[in-house]
Amino acid sequence: MGGGAAAAPIPRLTAITFLFLLPIVIQSHTPTISVRDFGATGDGKHYDTAAIQSAIDSCRTKPCYVTFPTGTYLTATIFLKSNVILDIPKGSTILGGTKLEDYPKEFDRWYVILAENARDVGITGGGMVDGQGLEFVVKFDERKNVMVSWNQTGACSGDECRPRLVGFLDSTNVRVWNVTFRQPAYWCLHIVRCENTSIHDVSIYGDFNTPNNDGIDIEDSNNTVITRCHIDTGDDAICPKTYTSPLYNLTATNSWIRTKSSAIKLGSASWFELNNLVFDNITIVDSHRGLALQIRDGGNVSDITFSNINISTRYYDPSWWGRAEPIYVTTCPRHSDSSEGSISNLNFVNISAVSENGIFLSGSKGGLLRNLRFININLTYKRWTKYMGGLVDYRPGCQGLVNHSTAGIIMEHIDGLDVENVNMRWFDGRTVQWDNPLDFRPSTVNNISLLNFHSGVYKQQRGSSEQI
Repeated sequence: MGGGAAAAPIPRLTAITFLFLLPIVIQSHTPTISVRDFGATGDGKHYDTAAIQSAIDSCRTKPCYVTFPTGTYLTATIFLKSNVILDIPKGSTILGGTKLEDYPKEFDRWYVILAENARDVGITGGGMVDGQGLEFVVKFDERKNVMVSWNQTGACSGDECRPRLVGFLDSTNVRVWNVTFRQPAYWCLHIVRCENTSIHDVSIYGDFNTPNNDGIDIEDSNNTVITRCHIDTGDDAICPKTYTSPLYNLTATNSWIRTKSSAIKLGSASWFELNNLVFDNITIVDSHRGLALQIRDGGNVSDITFSNINISTRYYDPSWWGRAEPIYVTTCPRHSDSSEGSISNLNFVNISAVSENGIFLSGSKGGLLRNLRFININLTYKRWTKYMGGLVDYRPGCQGLVNHSTAGIIMEHIDGLDVENVNMRWFDGRTVQWDNPLDFRPSTVNNISLLNFHSGVYKQQRGSSEQI
């Protein structure tokens, strides 16, 4: 099939000049302030909040390093200020409190560490920030834990009323590097309306059965770099969102991800534009969904490139969004009266996936997918878990979970799809329930071009594969 419209050229991954935003300072020659000098005990039992905050407030140099000698520092919310860098060395831990009174009255300021309207601010040192997320579990469940919700107090509404771990709000020149974040009770690292953010050499470990413990949420923020990060958590790992303004110029590279939800997800909060995003050289393992665009609120997405990515996706309990799709692109409106967004100029280049389900590409009548390109793609399909297949997942909103025959690529409401050098392999056995490589209706899918597309069945024989 041919006749597809010419797609926009693939953006090249370029050097980001603001990767190291703060002045390069040899820390051994930089004045530091110890929280112990202000009375912090570091015993993990007594609150050190006042001492930590006093150390931060005393900073006069630029930059000012506030350091935490070996120990565990229990704290309520601490507030970072401009030119302050928290230096948490290896062997030291900032431990977030678990009581409602440990956090500000405004629920949108519930963070263990919070910077607001700050410049040249950051966290580093090789140590750890721990949110004690398991202390918020009401009932442990291998499918999905039941979590504490402070909505009963009236502090906020909904069932996700728990504190986040680290937040930078309305800030400029944010740098987070060489630090571990552990057990967030809710979202882990939250970047909100920020300009020029660098996140590198960061490890995030969330409980695998805890809902909503996202790794990195980038919200309404521009000029962001994420590189050399290790994220192992229950919910979305890297998640750009637009609530109040567009998001542009986000680059994520050289990272490793495992999650029970989406490894990389655009949305679902998507009221404004997302454009000029690059995701390159990323490994995704044992995740419920690989690369996902979940556009639900009328925002338009354009000029996004996913390149050099290895993906392994599998089924988990259906209480989690996702049905093992290595690639998932959707624009259905959240509600019947919601606006329909659009997705255009989307590039997938040099992608390899081993999955229990196929690719799902679903635009909507008023929100077509336009100019999608798949170049040099290797897809291996087989089953190895016992969870039920044969379902298409439109959540949130839309149609929910829908029975549907399983296919290599399911397509609907698309105008412009170029497929070049795609190899689709099918393993026998439990995979016999799969119906066909390409599932679409010509009435909703137009301008498709297939060049060097191959689909074949493989038999597994004593550790080797034989093509039929």
